[in-house]
Amino acid sequence: MFAVIMAGGSGDRFWPFSTPENPKQFLSVFGGKSLLRQTADRLRGLVPPERIFVVTTADLAEKTRRELPETPRANIVGEPCRRDTAAAMAAACGLVLRAGGAESTGIVLSADHVIADAAGFRRALRACARAAMRGGTVVTVGTRPDRPATEYGYIETEKAPDFNAKEPAEAKRFAEKPDAATAARWIATGRFLWNSGTFVWKAGTLKEIYAKHAARWLPVIEALESGRNPAAALKATYPDLPKTSFDYAVMEKTGGVRVMPADVGWDDVGSWLAIERAMPQDAHGNTVYGVAAVEDCSGCVAAGEGPAICAIGLKDVVVAATPQGVLVAAKKSLAGMKTALAALRRKEAR
Repeated sequence: MFAVIMAGGSGDRFWPFSTPENPKQFLSVFGGKSLLRQTADRLRGLVPPERIFVVTTADLAEKTRRELPETPRANIVGEPCRRDTAAAMAAACGLVLRAGGAESTGIVLSADHVIADAAGFRRALRACARAAMRGGTVVTVGTRPDRPATEYGYIETEKAPDFNAKEPAEAKRFAEKPDAATAARWIATGRFLWNSGTFVWKAGTLKEIYAKHAARWLPVIEALESGRNPAAALKATYPDLPKTSFDYAVMEKTGGVRVMPADVGWDDVGSWLAIERAMPQDAHGNTVYGVAAVEDCSGCVAAGEGPAICAIGLKDVVVAATPQGVLVAAKKSLAGMKTALAALRRKEAR
């Protein structure tokens, strides 16, 4: 069994704490250790460090090696450019094929998730691995939804998921991020899980699936499987690929996908609202972290790493400050984060 940690995200929605030089997976806001470190630690007792790969960006490879010194240097592979998860999963497949062959099993995890019940998560991964070893399809982990979230993908099952099951169930369909009304309707049926972005597969099976449904990414797999230097292999195959998610390129086209229901306290820490779910709130629903104070505020997030924050008379607002910048945003408007940040970077570049 091998594991591949995807750690190439930019974490724009967590700016200014997350920056291109120090993206979200390196932040220790959640739990005192970086999210990347926590992800690797969850694999203890399941996959040894020498069988763990990390796919990140080329400019973050050395920083990743410093964060995970027990992982062999050659196992940390830098992408020459970001091409989303369809390309990263193809790279994962090629790495596992080269290291263990077609009968080996690969577990792919994201480096920026919070999981409260690590032991329960490992149990779910073992169940997924047993199913994946039989071949034929991809197995994923679906987590229990606790609200009609619009920022996550969903997995529909034929009937209400059994969170005490020992074996994965068949997934009826994968559904991308819904609007609020659709999410509420899905949750009410009791048949939907959150898509955790955790996938388990037999390496030979995943290569066959790519060949059938996503042949455009097959050269990535073949270049790495052949034993070519990973950096050279990705440099030769990545630049012409489209930016496409694994769900869209592969999962939506693959039949017989199985899903393991897991109630493990999963959160992908996708935006500043995640800090409310992870940290205590005061009597007025405010979440305060670092060098920050609030007065006459309600439902606010104030997070400061310097300059200091003093928020007064605000409602449902996020204020975050670091030496790299200051964010002030209505919570309901955080969906516009990437657009506003892109405009800011254009001005900085002038």
